[in-house]
Amino acid sequence: MMKRFYKTAVAATFVGSCCAVPLVHADDYPNKPIRIIVPLPPGGSNDVLARVLGEEMAKTLGQPFVVENKPGAAGNIGTDLVAKSKPDGYTLGIAPNQTVAVNPALYPKLPFDVQKDLAGVGLMATVPMALVVPEKFKANSIEELVAMAKAEPSKLTYASAGAGSPQHMSAEIFQSLTSTQLTHVPYKGSAPALVDVLAGTVDLMFCPINSALPYIQNGRLKALGVTGHRLPYLPSVPAIAEKVPGFESDIWIGLIAPAGTPREIIDKLNGELNRALKVPAVQAKLREQGIEVASSTPAEFDRMMLEDKQRWAEVIKRANIRVD
Repeated sequence: MMKRFYKTAVAATFVGSCCAVPLVHADDYPNKPIRIIVPLPPGGSNDVLARVLGEEMAKTLGQPFVVENKPGAAGNIGTDLVAKSKPDGYTLGIAPNQTVAVNPALYPKLPFDVQKDLAGVGLMATVPMALVVPEKFKANSIEELVAMAKAEPSKLTYASAGAGSPQHMSAEIFQSLTSTQLTHVPYKGSAPALVDVLAGTVDLMFCPINSALPYIQNGRLKALGVTGHRLPYLPSVPAIAEKVPGFESDIWIGLIAPAGTPREIIDKLNGELNRALKVPAVQAKLREQGIEVASSTPAEFDRMMLEDKQRWAEVIKRANIRVD
């Protein structure tokens, strides 16, 4: 997905980003602390990105970034808070693709409209996932897994962090492309899902690499493939797309602001964000968490949110996915 996205510059922007705004001098911004709303619990990749990049951006912007975790409703509560905040550049939000691309297609009545109420600041990172199975699972490759699934449809089970989660969406794409049927076992979060995969209670899972890697390394999990490209620290594990042509399902995370935030401020934040993403110490901290840095212009990120929303809407409709 990333290679496809960056081939051309994108001129289109979200409707909300094009609204008339008062004249603003970016040189005067910021003159007070900036808060970053993380719509998910502390400790995960979204939280890490907010804190690491906020700390680095503060060095040149001269004001602290205050991180506030506002989890709930699959990220919708925190994202709605950003959407309804004053568009002055002092409230920003972390935007994983689940909240701005998947949820709008999954939840029929959201309190916010991504296109009208939010403006992209820029892409921040991607988080690869690994297709993992317990150490004693019979299959040792994607080919063997697909053969098992086709031999006994719906017998194999897969865990996810809940309906509409990246794990769930990845499994749906995998089934569609391989013409297999797996049984979904949703959990309230990745942690309990991974526990049951480790125990062999559930057969497989698309798991964020930062959570799965320790268990892959100690042999308790087998990685049959990874989303995106091959990873330097798992060189023998193929990209799933090598075995399943057309498969793409990375987690990506960006930075957003309320629609109507002055363009000068958006551009200044984007410049500082992209600078911070190039700092070696920042890249090292994120790499330790299984996070790969990525960047974009505001217009490119607006377009990315829109295109991924359309793509996931098709997946959700085709698979008849519903939330509880």
